[in-house]
Amino acid sequence: MSAIVLKQAVIMMILIAVGAGCFKMKLLSRETVSQISGLVLKVVNPVVILMAYQREFKPELVKNLGFSFLASAVSYVVAFVVAYVAIPKKEGREIVIERFSSIYSNCGFMGIPLVQAMFQSEGVFYLTAYLTMFNGLVWSHGVMQMSGERSLKSLGKILRSPAIIAIIAGMILFFCQIMLPEVLAETFEMIGSLNSPLAMFVAGATIIQTNLPEVVKKPRIFYVCLLKLLVIPVLTILALTLIQADTTVEMTITAATAAPSAAICTMQCLNYKKNASYASEIFAVTTLFSVATMPLMMVIYERIGTLLG
Repeated sequence: MSAIVLKQAVIMMILIAVGAGCFKMKLLSRETVSQISGLVLKVVNPVVILMAYQREFKPELVKNLGFSFLASAVSYVVAFVVAYVAIPKKEGREIVIERFSSIYSNCGFMGIPLVQAMFQSEGVFYLTAYLTMFNGLVWSHGVMQMSGERSLKSLGKILRSPAIIAIIAGMILFFCQIMLPEVLAETFEMIGSLNSPLAMFVAGATIIQTNLPEVVKKPRIFYVCLLKLLVIPVLTILALTLIQADTTVEMTITAATAAPSAAICTMQCLNYKKNASYASEIFAVTTLFSVATMPLMMVIYERIGTLLG
């Protein structure tokens, strides 16, 4: 498994470099990158999720999906505790952005490609539990933190999220054992195959836009990176050993937790007049480092499993 993860890390790094090169050569503009990002989030990712449910019904799959929701809840409890303890309120600091970036990961963009490489569509099937929880929390707790309001006005956005719609549709097809026509299934598989390259191109183009010399002068960014990419994933791995779920489930949730900070943080900062530049810098730096730390977390999981086994 370590070899597969390492291979995927190298592929992701090359794709990110290509995306960065394309932006430098002006083959991609800021507007184009934004449009591709929307395409991945609203079309490609949902198609990948939907197709993950196109499988034969097995009680073991349902059981493991239940464990996936439990493991996702455990990972978020760990993330919330770490974020609120390690990032206390202090005047002059972007506490909301740092906590948001520590708790919420880019589980769709970076999580799906890695999970697909490790476990194919079965991994994505279990990842939908984490994606469901992510969408529910980011549009409730996340929005409340950004806006400073304590209401659930964004509930409609949770239900209208393309990922949630795909999960609901996929579950209906799965439990009713409705298989898509061959032509439609093959078309969707082709669309799904765009996920990894497009997501990595966006990541590369985003990173290259960041003023790295300026970022180096901001040690808080690296502190958030430490929490998001190392502390929270390692503590999650240790916590997951308590529920004793299927290995595929635990590694899938670990991969989602270890993904870099969510891109939606920058979007919400723009929406609520927060420091979007700071959020973007955290996103870029965590994305850059995650190419190395995500595979590292998979290795750590295997080592801990060996020690406890």
